Amino acid sequence: MQVTETLNDGLKRKLSVTIPAADLNTRLDAKLEELKGQANIKGFRPGKVPTAHLKKVYGRSAMSEVMTDAINATVSDTLDERKERAAAQPKVDLPQDQGVINDVLDGKADLAFEVEYEILPPVTLMDIKGVKLNKPVIEVSEAEVDTEVNRVFAQNRGYTNKGDDAVVETGDYLGLSFVGKIDGKEFDGGSSDHAHLTVGSGEFIPGFEEQLVGAKKGETREVKVTFPKDYQNAELAGKDAVFDVTILHVDGPNAGELDDDFAKRLGLEDVAALRKAIREQMENALASMGRQHMKRQVLDALDDGHKFDVPAQLVEAEFNTIWQRVVHEIEHHGRSFEDEGTTEEAAKEQYQRIAERRVRLGLVVAEIGNQNEVQVTDDEHQQALIAEVRRFPGQEQQVYDYYRKNPQALASLRAPIFENKVVDHIISLGDVTDQKMSRDELAKLIQADEDEVPEEHHH
Repeated sequence: MQVTETLNDGLKRKLSVTIPAADLNTRLDAKLEELKGQANIKGFRPGKVPTAHLKKVYGRSAMSEVMTDAINATVSDTLDERKERAAAQPKVDLPQDQGVINDVLDGKADLAFEVEYEILPPVTLMDIKGVKLNKPVIEVSEAEVDTEVNRVFAQNRGYTNKGDDAVVETGDYLGLSFVGKIDGKEFDGGSSDHAHLTVGSGEFIPGFEEQLVGAKKGETREVKVTFPKDYQNAELAGKDAVFDVTILHVDGPNAGELDDDFAKRLGLEDVAALRKAIREQMENALASMGRQHMKRQVLDALDDGHKFDVPAQLVEAEFNTIWQRVVHEIEHHGRSFEDEGTTEEAAKEQYQRIAERRVRLGLVVAEIGNQNEVQVTDDEHQQALIAEVRRFPGQEQQVYDYYRKNPQALASLRAPIFENKVVDHIISLGDVTDQKMSRDELAKLIQADEDEVPEEHHH
């Protein structure tokens, strides 16, 4: 076998490979021996067909299988010898000339072909010890627990429809439809066919709920509000908006007290236990938001600390995945790139950079995981599968079967767990500073992270 390198440029490689006819014929003979036991040819007893006759009947089709096997084995062995790992399936170019191919199939000519591939770059890791990280620390105040306890109380004490002559009062639970406009133009996320709202809960932007008090069921009111200056969607912050709001139904709260009996109805011992459970829930939610922001800092540090070329094939595949989603989102909402304050070209450039970042981080995370022997246990993998199946109530069986039949999809559930374990490993070695902040400040940090680089699966 002869192998000549014809291109070595960055990560791109091209090889010329020749497999001698004698090799192919040896493989063919072995294949025909195999067939001998199975062949069922008129006039011959099973297993007694002469090889020459088999060759006449099956020669070409067997040789074409032999060729495929020989190519695959040769490419794989060649890469092993060169100590290279291909980023994706190598591309094999066979001779175009049918005459040449026929000679190879007849065992008269050597098989010469080209192989093109990109290699996975060697990854030299930065020192991951002592990465500087800020850990958001958020105190949950008694007042915040009060608000949440009251919300749980309002939600669970139950409501009764006030009928067709209902008038909205503070504390009522409403069904609404609305259309919001800024400067006369509808904006993304500003409309709903059927939203729910407890009047006085402060769930909607300031001033919105108060203007509905006194409205009747079926009435449409014009509600004028100004988005807060620090609203988390920067495009809407500080803007004046007008909402046409229609009251679909008005439910009044049932009588009842926030007392131990109420807590027992929710399966808790008393009000104190209810407060404790609610506080824990709030603290867990904040801890998980805090970790999300720390994870982002880790990925940014890894991005800063590793500058190497990545395989164009992988970047292109990642970009196509992202771009399909972006275009679907834009078309689905009937919007244009201009509406989003960008152009298609600029958006493509931004997502091209994001795709490259994701591929590079994927390689870096894999290398850190390998060097530090980070493993995903079968149990963790199983848990991830259960969580995924649970996301589709009513279709559990189909989803489960899909993963069972698609090893690649099943393997993809491993990737996020692996990444999170690597991130946790880096956090455990990090130089971590506690940073006191409010829940809103943390929400804003996370929003800013997302605006800069939306982090989804980078695998």
